[in-house]
Amino acid sequence: MLEFVAKRFVAGQNADQALINVASLYEDSILSTLDVLGENVSSEGDVAQAISEYRNLFEKISNTGFQSSVSIKLTQLGLDLGQEFCQSKLREILEMAAPKNIFVRIDMESSEYTQRTIDIFLSLRSEFPLLGIVLQAYLHRSLKDAQLMASLNAPVRVCKGAYKEPSSVALQNMEDIRSQYKKMVELLLVSGTQVALATHDDELIEWAKSLLKREPLWAQQLEFQMLYGLRRQKAKELARMGYRMRAYVPYGKSWFPYFYRRLRERKENILFVLKGMVQD
Repeated sequence: MLEFVAKRFVAGQNADQALINVASLYEDSILSTLDVLGENVSSEGDVAQAISEYRNLFEKISNTGFQSSVSIKLTQLGLDLGQEFCQSKLREILEMAAPKNIFVRIDMESSEYTQRTIDIFLSLRSEFPLLGIVLQAYLHRSLKDAQLMASLNAPVRVCKGAYKEPSSVALQNMEDIRSQYKKMVELLLVSGTQVALATHDDELIEWAKSLLKREPLWAQQLEFQMLYGLRRQKAKELARMGYRMRAYVPYGKSWFPYFYRRLRERKENILFVLKGMVQD
């Protein structure tokens, strides 16, 4: 089952295969952010291998003209091995991306990493303006984090959150999550920052469209984002309507732990994938 799912939601096992799919998306006016699969590495050798793959990816992106960005999980860069070590490795990657004008976004992982992820982002933000971050709307803390990012005019991708978190850390009711999501997005837009609306939720999509009708200039700040392989027709529809649309495109050989962990962690993730396939 996982192999069947992976073929739909993973864009290949290497950068060349992924970029073939990026080119196909580009034909439908859909931009891409590429993600090299891998997380929670346990050795410096694994980190070195990941950095080598990003170096290769940046080189290939710069030759395409597709305006592709890149997303990175800090546990892939050794966050479990030490915060200073991870920060130095992220700096190495950003120094490779900057001359090629490639935007890099730090993915957000489970809540045990939230503060360390934000701390590393803040330490490098002023030096690397083409650096963004992700905030998860279901965390109780996220509205305050959004206020901080708004004050810094930092680019933010807002998602609901896919990790299993206790009620002490995260909202559990979907309406509460949607409510906080909307507050965060509007707060960021008002501040003038760039916002990526990462959702497949029709209610949130329609809300955002109504927001842009009310404030047309916000269209320059906001883009819709969806996972590669999910809601494909909806993504094409939004792009045809003139909205800025981007697909989150994972690739790599580490697809099995990526899917197994996500699907095992929360039953809602299984329902989310199945619903997204049916809706396509």
